[in-house]
Amino acid sequence: MPDRRRLLTLGAAALAAPTLLRIPRAAAQEVTLRLHHFLPAVSNVQRFFLNPWAQKIQAESGGRLRIQIFPSMQLGGAPPQLYDQARDGVADITWTLPGSTPGRFPWIEVFELPFVSHKRAIVNCKAVQEYADRHLREEFREVHPLCIWGHGEGLIHSRREVRSMEDLRGLKLRFPSRLNGEALRALGAAPVGMPVPQVPEALSQGGDRRRRGALGGGALHPSA
Repeated sequence: MPDRRRLLTLGAAALAAPTLLRIPRAAAQEVTLRLHHFLPAVSNVQRFFLNPWAQKIQAESGGRLRIQIFPSMQLGGAPPQLYDQARDGVADITWTLPGSTPGRFPWIEVFELPFVSHKRAIVNCKAVQEYADRHLREEFREVHPLCIWGHGEGLIHSRREVRSMEDLRGLKLRFPSRLNGEALRALGAAPVGMPVPQVPEALSQGGDRRRRGALGGGALHPSA
């Protein structure tokens, strides 16, 4: 396999996402790898995971390996293109979501089915990582996953209370994945697909604001 296609993946997946890394041909003692993702620099993912991870890599390599982080799609493109950017060498590492490319990674989507995931994120993280190690080599054969994670149960964030099935009827809810959207439609809601960075603006603008909301998290649970 050509060097340009030898990829490592630092990722988040399942209820969430894979991140991708391409190993460059480097003879120099110091190497800087570009990490590209779709979230803002102030997001919890960058502040509490990616930044500390990059700092640890630099410290443990004695400064020979550095991770330069590019948030908010600063290297160009759109969130659904992040997987291909790592595969093709546009970025060395990407942090992305399988849900951004519906149907492309069907095996990982099993963790997005209703009632499959646990309420606690740590349980989902362990389950999806073990599943990935055993069963997802073929699905992600173009890259090398560095890590795969899952978050906790999905919750509805809305301007009004949602306590019954009737409260869901006609409610415009942003959904994080294809299967979540299908589940919401079956429950009578009006699912709306959009990237995470667009959610705050969508919640504050347009339409009947009392009838808007967002589903946060991965799979839909009874409590949602």
